[in-house]
Amino acid sequence: MTRVLLRSAKDPFTPVSPELSLALYKHGIFGRNVGNLVFTEAVHKLISVPGNEIVSNSFLSERPGVDQAYVDRINEQFDLFVVPLANAFRMSFLENLKRLTWVIERLRIPVVVVGVGVAGGPRSLADPFPPPTDELRVAVRRFVRAVLERSATIGVRGEFTRNYLAELGFGDDVVDVVGCPSLFRDGPDLQITKRVAGITRESRFTINISPYVYLMDKIGTRHAERYPNMVYVPQGDEVLELLLWGSHPEKVRAGLPHHRGHQLYREDRIRFFVDGWTWMRYLAEQEFSFGTRIHGNIAALAAGTPAFVLAHDSRTLELARYHDIPHRLLPDVSPDVDAAELYAEADYTAFNAGQAERWDRFASFLERNGIEHIFQPGKANPGYDARLDAAGLPPAVTTLMTSDPEARERISARMAELYSLGGVRALRKKHKPEFPFPHTTAPREGLAAGERPPVPSAVRRLPVPVQSALRRSRALARRLSRQP
Repeated sequence: MTRVLLRSAKDPFTPVSPELSLALYKHGIFGRNVGNLVFTEAVHKLISVPGNEIVSNSFLSERPGVDQAYVDRINEQFDLFVVPLANAFRMSFLENLKRLTWVIERLRIPVVVVGVGVAGGPRSLADPFPPPTDELRVAVRRFVRAVLERSATIGVRGEFTRNYLAELGFGDDVVDVVGCPSLFRDGPDLQITKRVAGITRESRFTINISPYVYLMDKIGTRHAERYPNMVYVPQGDEVLELLLWGSHPEKVRAGLPHHRGHQLYREDRIRFFVDGWTWMRYLAEQEFSFGTRIHGNIAALAAGTPAFVLAHDSRTLELARYHDIPHRLLPDVSPDVDAAELYAEADYTAFNAGQAERWDRFASFLERNGIEHIFQPGKANPGYDARLDAAGLPPAVTTLMTSDPEARERISARMAELYSLGGVRALRKKHKPEFPFPHTTAPREGLAAGERPPVPSAVRRLPVPVQSALRRSRALARRLSRQP
């Protein structure tokens, strides 16, 4: 038995309700973006060979609270630490990267990093590297050195990251370009074929939107009006909160479908998934996917559905180029662009032709670093997907406007749970009643307004300050006794 600690949000076979998925951490169990579930679940499947036990680290190896005792337990209980990453070389991930490095430096077991990438600044299409701050460069060097002391090579997303590490002193002898593991989930034979001749008004397809890309407001709103069967599949924790509880920030752009007034919300055409497998199953039934979210489109491709990337930064462009995913640079995209136009333009010849070679490169990386995978002879795990189907994973989260009976029942159960957790008391506390003509004082039961309760004779014999203190303590005891 080989015990593998895997950097991931959770075990793919463990159902976690949407409510808990959002509530367990500040930005959701999935780390703010459910795209993290796609590539980590792919690695989980790939290394689930007979004899391996895969344990999720719940992203805790990079979160506050890591200490030597935590590291000691990893050394004692595991044989390997596999670390799938996305765009981890960025300032906003710096503290996580430092904590993860601190853990790795103290491990005595092999550590293998899969698919790490660099994230550039605001104009990263022109300059894919992040601002040249000494703090980030020092942190990245320290992280890569710690990893390479425990593995043969480090696996990076694409050429941008390869060049970035080269500038930091890490050459091709220790850096392997492997792309995104999501597209190797099912091995070398993934092929994309268009299922329909073209996109029509009645077509079933999905759009994905990065909320910081303002152009997508117009594109999304216009497509919502033109295509009644188009569904928005968001990835951020803020949209899950909107769907579960109907809450959204006070200031949200009208064209962004992140508020209750947007057409896509009102018509119940938003679906949120808290598991990579249910997400892919849904996308497999669609005709097309397009937008700015790289893992939203990669999830579609991994499910066999044609997708088109609107590359708004170096992160999305790096993977689109490496995997030959049809794409356009965002500066070349008109607000009037249409899904039908993108579908007609999409050509998957290069994607299909290069899949086997890219797989060979990825598999060689795993094997060079001592990781067994399910596509090696005698290592297959044919029942993996069937186990996911039987795991009881929660279905997609709908809007509160849904007419689906099962979804409405889930919403009713959610509201009942919220009510039981203190809904009435919370409302009473926040919203004090206002009476046009109130009592002079709030009467107690059996007393007229303004009438004071009699003071027991034993109390009357006490000093007045003591009598007052006793009354206050009894009143407090009564209030506490009424609480559950």
